[in-house]
Amino acid sequence: MKIGNHNINYAKFGNGPHCIVCIPGGLGTITSHYKDQIDGFDKEKFTIVSFDPFGYGKSYPPERIFGKSNYEQDADTAYELMKRLNIPKYSCLGWSDGGAASMILAGKYPHAVHKLVICGTMAFFLDEDIVNLKKIQNVERWSDSMRQRMIETYGEEMFAQYSKKWVECKSKVLEADPDVCSSYLKNISCPTFILYGQRDVLVHKSHATFLCNNIKNTKSYAYPMGKHDIHIQYAEDFNQRVQEFLLEK
Repeated sequence: MKIGNHNINYAKFGNGPHCIVCIPGGLGTITSHYKDQIDGFDKEKFTIVSFDPFGYGKSYPPERIFGKSNYEQDADTAYELMKRLNIPKYSCLGWSDGGAASMILAGKYPHAVHKLVICGTMAFFLDEDIVNLKKIQNVERWSDSMRQRMIETYGEEMFAQYSKKWVECKSKVLEADPDVCSSYLKNISCPTFILYGQRDVLVHKSHATFLCNNIKNTKSYAYPMGKHDIHIQYAEDFNQRVQEFLLEK
């Protein structure tokens, strides 16, 4: 589908009445980041929509120009996609960079978002977050499961090159201005579920507290042994908790 200046690959799963748009994180695609949710959610209760953000997966080429505007671009892509699919009201799930884009979506278009679920994400970067981000320039530092999914998406050589460029550009931008989406938080009016791993080496657990304190109507859940990709690490439990939250009246 042509959205703005880019051809965006998207997919739709299930036939349930509750629609969810899933926004991938950095370098992520529909299946590399949300395969476990696509496979695990009840398709009679939910319809799942996701997409490859421009420059990622099957929405490549063109190569993405990495910058601060990417978060809002991904939020706008999700909004336009759902509008084109004639889905005016939906919930949103976002992980990592996709979590930041999801907060922008919910804050910028509050009329469209029914409920928000975010995990492994933050509204701004601490100095230590940027230090830890730089460490994953070396793709051997990625979790085994996510590294394998990225290699399947891009090939080993391109994944290593694209990841290095992504981290270098993102770090440079964040060192100049560490804020990502703080200004949107006050506009988020929908019920919000924040999940995080207490052993996440990329997102300090203090970010979850900040989000709970700055977004209205939140609930949270911590995985004591959880790392960055809790939606994969604890997929079955994660899916159950998220579905229960989304179906609550």
